[in-house]
Amino acid sequence: MSFLDFSFADFSLFRLLSNTIDILLVWFVIYKLIMIVKGTKAVQLVKGIFVILLVKIISDQFHLQTLGWMMEQVLLWGFLAIAIIFQPELRRALEQLGRGRFFSRSGHQEEEEQEKLIEAIAKAVDYMAKRRIGALISLERETGMGDYIETGIQLHSKISAELLINIFIPNTPLHDGAVILQKNQVAAAACYLPLSESPFISKELGTRHRAALGISEVTDSITIVVSEETGSVSVTKNGELHRELKSDQFKEMLTKELLSQSAKQTSSARWNWRGKKNG
Repeated sequence: MSFLDFSFADFSLFRLLSNTIDILLVWFVIYKLIMIVKGTKAVQLVKGIFVILLVKIISDQFHLQTLGWMMEQVLLWGFLAIAIIFQPELRRALEQLGRGRFFSRSGHQEEEEQEKLIEAIAKAVDYMAKRRIGALISLERETGMGDYIETGIQLHSKISAELLINIFIPNTPLHDGAVILQKNQVAAAACYLPLSESPFISKELGTRHRAALGISEVTDSITIVVSEETGSVSVTKNGELHRELKSDQFKEMLTKELLSQSAKQTSSARWNWRGKKNG
């Protein structure tokens, strides 16, 4: 083999290695950006952008000039509007990126935390239902609830049954309003949730139930209501109200919703480095 052949082989190997590293780094950056956006209102924004791009492609294919021109204007000025409207979210995303970790907890640890969360909530709700202590607890899932957290008193405390019970004890500063749980923390208490304007809500349901339905209509959260009048337990999700759940029914529903979500996240996390996922 000549010297030139050897050098050419080394150069080709170097180019292949360089391209592979380049692709992996781009993939990693995109993945981290998705993890930052995930769980915030920006998810809906990204979906909207994809819809606009899809309409633009269709209009170009079928030569729909007016619609195509409109989509061009939306894309041209939309990014400027996004930067202005979502300035707080963009700032938080950059801050999160700056202090973010490359690796996080394993799926097994995540599942254990979910089980502890379910036990704490079930214990607190059972205690308050027996004593007819009114409560409103909302669990953040995929859609971020940052706007609603900011309306209350931020706590960022570890979740426990005792803390949840103490918050809703009547005539205490934090009992009026909703508690929002974010991941494994009590993010805030005394939060304001949007009231549902549905005309089909029973007249016998009060403000707590309307707020629980309202937040379930605009987010994918799970919201728990303990009635102050009857002590009954209700759960709202996806705009649906499940009323008068017994203790075992409530715990079964909570387990199904939270552990199934955790299992999906763990399954998708297998594509990440060393089986880890962003938590």
